[in-house]
Amino acid sequence: MTRSPWWELGRRLLMAAAVLTATVALVWFDRDGYVDNSDPTGTVDLADAVYYTTVTLSTTGYGDIAPATTQARLVNAFVVTPLRIAFLVLLIGTTIEVLASQGRENFRVARWRKYMEDHVVVIGYGTKGRSAVETLVNNGTRKESIIIVDPSSTALGEAHADGIAVVTGDATRREVLRRAGTANARQVIITTDRDDSTVLATLNVRQLNPNAYIVAAVREQDNVPLVRQSGADSVITSSDAVGRLLGLSSLSPSLGSVMEDLLTYGEGLEVAERDLLVPEVGKQPQSLPDQVIAVIRDGQVFRYFDPVVTQLARGDRLVVVRPAEELPWAPRPGTHGEDATIDED
Repeated sequence: MTRSPWWELGRRLLMAAAVLTATVALVWFDRDGYVDNSDPTGTVDLADAVYYTTVTLSTTGYGDIAPATTQARLVNAFVVTPLRIAFLVLLIGTTIEVLASQGRENFRVARWRKYMEDHVVVIGYGTKGRSAVETLVNNGTRKESIIIVDPSSTALGEAHADGIAVVTGDATRREVLRRAGTANARQVIITTDRDDSTVLATLNVRQLNPNAYIVAAVREQDNVPLVRQSGADSVITSSDAVGRLLGLSSLSPSLGSVMEDLLTYGEGLEVAERDLLVPEVGKQPQSLPDQVIAVIRDGQVFRYFDPVVTQLARGDRLVVVRPAEELPWAPRPGTHGEDATIDED
């Protein structure tokens, strides 16, 4: 399990305090074997034990209090000395860990600040957020241009382990969204655990950035209109989508496996959007090498059988189903130097 840096720091400080306490107790119980050269009586009390322990473990060693008996000297040699080493390792290790953690964090911040224009903000790094990031990266989005916003220290550690910058905080607060550069983001993906948080985060994102493309996930279908009114361009109902997939799988296991295949990146089939190529202008969608399921024209989506798109026109974009990997018997159009159409408008 990933621990936060502050948890690790606290654990090490507690261990150092335990070493200090154990050494004080050891000296106090064996106080008759020590002599205080600065005290006329030469006796060692509890304050002297604490003093001797601190100067000894810190390797200062003024020499005013020293072990006088053979037993005390052996205890110092074989017990106190290892405790001193452990104490120093804990303190030095903690300092190095904090400095290294700060250095890594500063490096990450400096790196992603270079990509603070036209980047992607992902709110929430749970299962949905991680899947969204994985899909973006697999489709060519650089990790440096993705910023995670999440209040959880666990998400912080997981995102850092994945090499992605994180802004820790509540995405319903504008200051947190500003630190993530939401005002300059190209896209914002919202995957909070609660629909009310999704609505508030969507409102704040839209006010900070009127031009960003916002995709939000909600749990309940009834909340879709509310999230759209809040400013989301696309709303995905996670519970309904899972329920439909479960229903399809129970009615037809084969159909369910095909749908799961379409949702899985890198294997079997994939759904993709591509440009229309010059040789494809004027053709019917059904006649193309890829299995066309929709045509995007003038910002509207038409099904492949719609009479409006019986003939493909310049500027169209295609939504296709194709093999996840280019195969000799199913080459991908547009990957071998073919010219794509350009909308003259």
